[in-house]
Amino acid sequence: MNGIEILGIVAQIIALLIAVIGHEIMHGAAAYYYGDLTAKMEGRLSVNPIRHIDPLGTIVLPILLLVSGSPFLFGWAKPVPIDVRRVLLRGNMAVVVVSLAGIFYNLVLAIGCALILNFFGESLPDFLIYLLIYLTMWNIILAIFNLLPIPPLDGSNAIAYGAAALGFYGVARFFNRIGMYGFIVLVIIIAAGLTKPIFRFMYTIIDFLIPDYV
Repeated sequence: MNGIEILGIVAQIIALLIAVIGHEIMHGAAAYYYGDLTAKMEGRLSVNPIRHIDPLGTIVLPILLLVSGSPFLFGWAKPVPIDVRRVLLRGNMAVVVVSLAGIFYNLVLAIGCALILNFFGESLPDFLIYLLIYLTMWNIILAIFNLLPIPPLDGSNAIAYGAAALGFYGVARFFNRIGMYGFIVLVIIIAAGLTKPIFRFMYTIIDFLIPDYV
């Protein structure tokens, strides 16, 4: 393994941590704005990565992918605790904002990194270029993946509470009912390869944002 490969691996790990930890912190920060102090009281609004490590998603899975020679890393941080009942005191749309806060963070960070690359990439050191590339990639992937309307992904919560805010209570009840089966459905979809069109869409967006680096 040469120095360039090591730089790439380190950049992937750092970018993944920034993407997934920042995603969760934004959920907690939005909930805090709407009066839920749970994440704040449990120290989950901290940027200290140790507070957000999920043994499986932050350690085991990335290591397995790295050892297996996977061309990319993937993972997740420990979900930030949110008391939805407290947020609901500010209305259903408050829960929608909390649900989409992490996705908003990922999109803003991806676009910001892409702009830096496109305007200043030629003058940046190699490691920073790698870091910005992977920050763009992982944040786009996380944002789009979490938009899927499948529990427990953020998109399903946003649709459920958004529907309730608009008076479509049947839609909200549907998502509440399938909540306990959502993870199973998600695993089946991934195992069956049904996410391939979604990933093609993700890489189309990434290619549009940083065409000179993918």
